[in-house]
Amino acid sequence: MTDDIPYILRGVEPIATDSSLLVSSSKYLNSARMRDWIAMVCLRRNGPDFPLPAELYEMVLLLNELQDQDRIEEMFTEERRVNPRLNAWFDEAYYSPALVAADYKDYPKGTVGHILYSQFGDKYEVRISEDQFEPAKTQYEFYRRRQVQQHDLEHILTGGGIDALGELVPAYHRMANLPRFIKNQELAGELVSIHVLASLRYTVRTMLHYPQVWTHCLDAINRGIAGGLASDAFFMMKLEPLLDLPLEEARTAIGLKNIVDRDTSEASAFWEGRIDTPPPPLGAS
Repeated sequence: MTDDIPYILRGVEPIATDSSLLVSSSKYLNSARMRDWIAMVCLRRNGPDFPLPAELYEMVLLLNELQDQDRIEEMFTEERRVNPRLNAWFDEAYYSPALVAADYKDYPKGTVGHILYSQFGDKYEVRISEDQFEPAKTQYEFYRRRQVQQHDLEHILTGGGIDALGELVPAYHRMANLPRFIKNQELAGELVSIHVLASLRYTVRTMLHYPQVWTHCLDAINRGIAGGLASDAFFMMKLEPLLDLPLEEARTAIGLKNIVDRDTSEASAFWEGRIDTPPPPLGAS
């Protein structure tokens, strides 16, 4: 009888299948490697044996396999017919100059270029992948090239620190901003899926293992969303010509609004296990 079934379980209808394997209508759930990756990045603790970039590299390979690249191309082509601004962005096909960290060192103090160098120069070259400056063969490939080329500057301009929890700010900024300027929301979903998946490690893992810095995690998410919802189409902007401008002037020039800078370096250091004492929670009474 229905009364014997807990309220929240009512409506569950098991579906029979002749398959001898786990099968679902979700291609993501059907992927054993994706299931394993999500479980791993959500449930594990941080450790030097498996650095954060290695997690992202695995996930990018998985998405490349699971996403329907031909369908994404079709959607881009259809979108360009009804979205003049996106069409113009593709027609121009602007590429970032192939710069490395040393190329940023002579920008005046306070400029976007100087801030980028001061935060990255002692860590690694400002080059995320070997092919990020190579000509794209497809529309989706061009979108992803520009995403990679812009990423470091997105941190600076959206108020995200160059550290673990600082990654949440540009990620949520893009997730909030991009769908506002793409008419086909299926396409928008494909474009931001990488950020949804990548941010899981910072959200779930923080709450499970590092709750002492949860308010810092939540603040970074809120700042990214607030800026993304208020700003112009950030993903289509040319960020590289802003390198010689003061930070606030650069933000104004490309229509960035509601941007709040907050230091997440101490919270990230605790999250990564580099320090033992967390910073005070944000907003504590």
